[in-house]
Amino acid sequence: MAAAGLFVSGMPWLKDLYAQDGLKTVKLGIIGPGSRGMLLLEHLKSVPELEISCFCDDYEPHFERAGQFLPGAKGYRDYREMLEKEQMDGVVIAVPLHKHKEITVAALDAGLHTFCEKAMAKTYEDCNEMVKARERNNKILYIGHQRIFNTRVLQAMKEIEEGTIGEVTQMRAYWHRNNDWRRPLPSPELERKINWRMYHEYSLGLMTELASHHLQVTNWVLKDKPDYVMGSGGINYWKDGREVFDNVNLVYHYPSGTHVIYDSMISNKKYGMEIQAMGPKGTIEIETGYQFSEQPPPAAGIIQLINNLEHKVFDAIPIGGASWVPEDPSEDKGTYLLDKLLKTDGTDVEMASFVSDVRNNRIDPWLTQQGFYASIATIMGFEAMMNHRIETWPQGLAI
Repeated sequence: MAAAGLFVSGMPWLKDLYAQDGLKTVKLGIIGPGSRGMLLLEHLKSVPELEISCFCDDYEPHFERAGQFLPGAKGYRDYREMLEKEQMDGVVIAVPLHKHKEITVAALDAGLHTFCEKAMAKTYEDCNEMVKARERNNKILYIGHQRIFNTRVLQAMKEIEEGTIGEVTQMRAYWHRNNDWRRPLPSPELERKINWRMYHEYSLGLMTELASHHLQVTNWVLKDKPDYVMGSGGINYWKDGREVFDNVNLVYHYPSGTHVIYDSMISNKKYGMEIQAMGPKGTIEIETGYQFSEQPPPAAGIIQLINNLEHKVFDAIPIGGASWVPEDPSEDKGTYLLDKLLKTDGTDVEMASFVSDVRNNRIDPWLTQQGFYASIATIMGFEAMMNHRIETWPQGLAI
């Protein structure tokens, strides 16, 4: 975590994060200590002067596991009872997507600073209600986009801001996996409760689970939100009764004229995940933290000689002739932007930052805005694919 302190000066949401003298104890509760919720708890346990005083889950295995992890914390099976009875400073919410709005609004209206996992919500209206609840209660609302706190992403943003690759003229992002995305069932009737990500009633699939992260970054890089999107999605491999797409392909248009090309699939993982920012001077691969120049240093020795000879021969042959110089990709191997020891997805810093902001009652609407705009863009992409149309940014949705 300490390495992230290198970037604090330019990131106001990280201010005072690492000051640990005379800290006031922060008391939090967690709603939804499932797989993601337990990971958040792991990071929270390392934050100084923090007490997790209570937890809530209506799925018995998760309830029991949280009780073992948090000895002494009070357990609840109904979040409303927890919000009514517990005295705390804030709450962490890591429940299925379709419950985000309901629980977040209830927490904010109970006067609690709130962290809610991404994506913000499942519909435009729900996202808007969450923002309005934050505004009327004047409380913190974090949405779980940990790349805002990721050291590789922060350094990439710094390079882009300084013009290292010139004006960003296109972005490409992709997230590829190779698994069915299913979780094992202890009993068949629990299919929708456990595999909620597979069904439209609860989830928008790849868009809310994966694309929302990358769209937050593209909005951040381009300092704007998309005005329209077109795309196509389908189920072409995992034909097992799921309703959400197993592959999505979209093109987002921004007011500047810049496009973001996004695709995601879960039947091939060769290319993994990446966010590429491209400009006339170079490319930055934000996820892995590599920078590539459009004009790398010339190759040495015999390799340079061969290259010169090839160009003398082929450059003189017009297009349409017997041969021509192919548009080969750049041979620049790239430069890593950070010491590799700094690799982290940012969740640890994100949770420490949330606790610090709760402790200091520091409210940053920009962080809420990032989650809001990413979620609206995510829903736009889903609607475009489902309805086979160009989906425009909904009127009136801006903060």
